[in-house]
Amino acid sequence: MSFLDKLLLWLHIGFAIFAIGPVTVATSFTPRYIRAKDVGVLRHLHRTTRIFGVLTLGVFLFGILLGRSVLGLPYLSISMTLFIVGAVLLFVIERDQRAAVRALSTETPADDAKVQTGRIATLSSIMALIWLVILVLMVWFNP
Repeated sequence: MSFLDKLLLWLHIGFAIFAIGPVTVATSFTPRYIRAKDVGVLRHLHRTTRIFGVLTLGVFLFGILLGRSVLGLPYLSISMTLFIVGAVLLFVIERDQRAAVRALSTETPADDAKVQTGRIATLSSIMALIWLVILVLMVWFNP
């Protein structure tokens, strides 16, 4: 393994740990603070989701650069497809977080963001499961 490959591997793993972990935690904690109607914490979780959501693209980028010669292997194709699905879910979660912040910031008691609570809880659980499946694929099938 060349120095460049080792560097890409370190960057890939580093981004996976320091970007995917925080975004998963932020999205999974969001429903709790929507129910508590804590708009300050909810704004922080939304900002965290946006920042670390963008940083998760580094995992994908460094993974593609690292596996440039073997991208046709089934486990890599499945992992990349799952990552794209996870990124789409993250986009939907971020949109729902923004809607929940807006709903709870208004004085109208009619909209208490219950719809966003259920959807965010479900999608963040699916997203966390996707990250785990990708991890299993990377560890189990990596030659």
